[in-house]
This record gives sequence, structure tokens and C-alpha cells, in this order.
Amino acid sequence: MSDAGNMTCGVCLPTGPCGGRGMATLKDGAWANNPVNIQVLGICSALAVTAKLENSLVMGVALIFVCVMSNLFVSLLRGVIPRKIRMIAEVAIIATFVILFDLVLKAYYFPMSKQLGPYVGLIITNCIVMGRAEAFALQNRPLVSMVDGLGNGLGYAAVLGLIGLVRELLGAGKIFDIRIIPESIPNNQLMILAPGAFIALGFLIAAYNAASGANKDEEDKK
Repeated sequence: MSDAGNMTCGVCLPTGPCGGRGMATLKDGAWANNPVNIQVLGICSALAVTAKLENSLVMGVALIFVCVMSNLFVSLLRGVIPRKIRMIAEVAIIATFVILFDLVLKAYYFPMSKQLGPYVGLIITNCIVMGRAEAFALQNRPLVSMVDGLGNGLGYAAVLGLIGLVRELLGAGKIFDIRIIPESIPNNQLMILAPGAFIALGFLIAAYNAASGANKDEEDKK
């Protein structure tokens, strides 16, 4: 096929199911514009449920599910949702999937549901989910909106998982209730308390900035 067959008015036609934006959108949410490390969103749950790795992973899965599904339905309905009530409609869509996940968790994993308490329900007000619905899904097609939700959800889940790993390992000497650090070595009780979550998150953000060069532009200006 000639180059002319791939061009329309001198502009390349988008390729792939996401119009050529799928991988870039996924990487942006998961790494380049990580919702916790860069945007500093979703901090409450990142600090509240990460005393154990298992809790962190379940919370991450919950946000991935809600973010992907809410982005999908907001995008599908973007042409019929009145602009004046769009945020009310978005909250209603988000709440539907949060409730659905919460009911499934209660039915099949009740002990975890008790440990997470109200924090699954608070996903309804999570700035990450609402922000992606308002800033991305409302302006884009369904498939790429799902990819955006997946990327941001994975970025959030990765941060929670790393914080949970560090806190449980240093605070209890265990991972998934399996002893890793010998009992002869004292546990760091600070890590299972609220200040330990702030410390772990601070070191994680610092490591992310060093690895990604997130502050390079600011440092170059000095």
C-alpha cells in the first residue's frame, strides 16, 4: 500500500483500537503522571489501609475495577449526560460500581471486608476516580477511557502495594503472614502506625522522583 493510502489531507490516520493512543495513555497513568506520586491524590486510603500487603492489593484491585468501569460508562453516556448535572451523574455511576465491588467483597471475602471497613465505600469520593471521569472519559471514546482508568488504577495499586510491602515487612516481619525477618530481630512498631505510612510514602515519592527525573526541570532552572 502506498503512503497516500495511509494519509488523509497530509495527516496520518490513527491506528489500533485506541487510535494509536493506548500504550501512551496506559504509561501516562501508571508511571509518567502517577496519581499518587505525581498528582498526590488518593492519599487517605494509601495511608489508612497499607499496614498489610494483602489489604493494599485488595484496595488496589477495587480502585482498578471502579476506575475502569466508571470511565467506560461515563464515556458511553457522555453524549447524553446534560452538562449541568454531569458531576452528579458521574458520582452515581462511580457509586454503582463501588457498591457492586463492596457487595462481592462482603459475599466472598468477608474478613477482608471487615478489615478495610469504610475505605472501600470511600472510593466514591476518591479524587483519582472522579478526576479521570471528569478530565478524560467525558472527552474520549470508551476503549481509550478504559485504558486510562486501567493505567491510573495500576499506578495507584502499585504505590499501595509497595507501601504495604514495606510496612508489613518492617512492622511485623511478615509478608502474607509468612515470617520473613527472624523473630530474634525486633520489629519496627512505628511502621504499622500512621506515622510509618507517611514515612514509607515519603521515601517512595523521593525514589520515584529520582528514578523518573520528575524534578529535573525545576532543578535545571535553579
